[in-house]
Amino acid sequence: MRHLTLLNTGWQFHSSFSDALIAQKASGTSVRLPHNAVDLEMNYFDERCYQKEFAYQTILTWQPEFEGKEIALRFDGSMANTVVWNNGQQVAHHRDGYTPFEARLTGLLHAGENLVTVKVDGSENPEIPPFGGQIDYLTYAGIYREVWLKITDAVSIRDIKVETADELSDAKRVKVRCRITNPQNVPISGNVTVELQTIDGQVIGQQTVSIKGEEATLNFENLSGLALWELDQPQLYVAVATLTTPQGTDATSSRFGFRNARFTPQGFVLNGKPLKIRGLNRHQSFPYVGYAMGKRAQVKDADLLKEMLKVNLVRTSHYPQSTYFLDRCDEIGLLVFEEIPGWQHIGPKVWQDESVENVRRMIERDWNHPSVILWGVRINESTDHHDFYTRTNEMARSLDPTRQTGGVRYIENSEFLEDVYTMNDFQNGADPATAPGRKLEALREPRAVTGLSVDVPYMVTEFNGHMYPTKRFDAEHRQAEHVTRYLQVLDKTYANPNISGSIGWCMADYNTHPDFGAGDRICHHGVLDIFREPKFAAYAYASQCDPAEKIVLEPVTYWARGEKDRCEVLPLIVLSNCDYIEFRFGDFPAKRVGPDRERYPHLPHAPIIIDGRHVDINDLGAWGQRWCDGRITGFIDGKQVAEVRLSGNPLPTTLEVRADDLVLLADEKDATRVIVRALDQAGRLLPFLDDVATVTVTGAAKLLGPDVLQFKGGVSGFWVETTGSCGSITITVATRRLGKKTLELLAS
Repeated sequence: MRHLTLLNTGWQFHSSFSDALIAQKASGTSVRLPHNAVDLEMNYFDERCYQKEFAYQTILTWQPEFEGKEIALRFDGSMANTVVWNNGQQVAHHRDGYTPFEARLTGLLHAGENLVTVKVDGSENPEIPPFGGQIDYLTYAGIYREVWLKITDAVSIRDIKVETADELSDAKRVKVRCRITNPQNVPISGNVTVELQTIDGQVIGQQTVSIKGEEATLNFENLSGLALWELDQPQLYVAVATLTTPQGTDATSSRFGFRNARFTPQGFVLNGKPLKIRGLNRHQSFPYVGYAMGKRAQVKDADLLKEMLKVNLVRTSHYPQSTYFLDRCDEIGLLVFEEIPGWQHIGPKVWQDESVENVRRMIERDWNHPSVILWGVRINESTDHHDFYTRTNEMARSLDPTRQTGGVRYIENSEFLEDVYTMNDFQNGADPATAPGRKLEALREPRAVTGLSVDVPYMVTEFNGHMYPTKRFDAEHRQAEHVTRYLQVLDKTYANPNISGSIGWCMADYNTHPDFGAGDRICHHGVLDIFREPKFAAYAYASQCDPAEKIVLEPVTYWARGEKDRCEVLPLIVLSNCDYIEFRFGDFPAKRVGPDRERYPHLPHAPIIIDGRHVDINDLGAWGQRWCDGRITGFIDGKQVAEVRLSGNPLPTTLEVRADDLVLLADEKDATRVIVRALDQAGRLLPFLDDVATVTVTGAAKLLGPDVLQFKGGVSGFWVETTGSCGSITITVATRRLGKKTLELLAS
């Protein structure tokens, strides 16, 4: 039988590599995986510090169960050019930082201790995608995902692919293809049994076939009474494959779902119903530790996209991301557009060959995820290259004919080799309501971009982003225009049935090279900041959900008379999915205001814009008069459902310290986010509080990053990580203005 053992402890890390380490054990720094070769500052660092060779070593001690078995180390992700040796003999070389690979150790392990040495080269090697040009993100060196010890019999299952058909019928079909691996080339005989199960283990179908060659295909017909994988009810099933041969028994499983997803010239259709895609792009990086965050942080990002931002699709820009993230998308009903590594640059033939292999690795790893609906087989924002992109499309279609291909470009009249014309459209501007005198620009019509005389499947894959970068603590007028730009594009997306949807750039701020961003090594392009704390623009997305899911009421204001130019408070944007609001200033009578359908006729929930049409500027008090409290109340079906209070005299009142999780796993490298907020007496952030917070972590965890944090926009944040022992964790956050707060967690 197959045995998989997590091998994330017992590693020695060396900050430089030498040939002497290949066959000789040396004392280094004890680390656990996932691991970042060089932890960075939040900003103003030199990323060249990790663009070199590092080494990891561990000892594998011979075990009796190794006898007669296939032994391998499986690396889920190592950035970027990785070589593995066992007892001085090279056993693997992988030139892709985003997909898994195995180092086969069969026949090379001897009694006693066996030395495994791993060289990780973080250099931006021009022969390896995405390198060779300039890229607007960082590729942090290290073994940043898990490593597993894999033990199987001589003949085992390489992988399984589950394809569904007739999903919209009550007589559904499933084809399961099992690929068999036989590295020792022994004669193969035996059979493969596949069980289709519900998540709780109930068998809904079973078949057995005899092995013929190194692949077996099993077809299940007339499967009735099964649910679809829907966004609001993402029903999953499990295919369990068991291989029985004279060499032994092997088993593996994969989750899958029944869903029919197609991009058409008239828009996107999921399970026979039109669905307008409302998405965001995501980078998998985190402050200080880069890519080296484990399962919990990956899951949390998916939850934030689905539950807080209320999007229905995420694009994994610009590379395959953690399977923990994709697993969670499967579980919560979040669509995924996944693409190969790259950013604008296309290298020479050896580079292109590697990129075609990237397509294969990505699809073979992720082809059973029902959340994945589109393969990205073109280098993001690259120019046309007929031969290269013919190859990437052919590779994708040969491996997975059930999904369409897309290729993200930013040039018009681009050669259309994919199934979906995916376009980064940055022709969007500002609403005259918040930027008088500016020309109102919109998304371009698909035919004007494609240059084709007919409609084709079309989706906008990036907008806004670098066109209007906004920090969470920027001035209110910039925040308002930031919000408006997202609303404008979303409205235009909903207006055009030929646009399947739009994916904003991007989910969260991220670290980058000095060629991009604000000069501080951060691209402030997100609707969340780098700690995943929302900017006002986040509520432009959240407010589009049905109020039965979540009631949203967020005014885009710091509520200060002197914050905006000319000390004008209006117009005031309120992002909400309520039917209407009542706005009250001091003791003046409340004003009822509804969604602005004149400016935003197509959004599911138009913003509510309070301006001179609703409120006399004199009702807000003239310059020099007393500034008062404000109150915004949301109503649905005539009933009050939400309220926001705005203090006219905000003072530092509350220090809020909140962890995403209170119980962590001790036996894994587990981490949770902690957000620190400075609040006024109305519970609103103090955006300009000039203070710092000192963080102390004791017990069974450690702090990631510095222990002195600066409030930015009223917020700061950090992650704490378990150290391998069980016990309590005490987090103390102390400030000069707001005192201190203690939080208790547990590692178990």
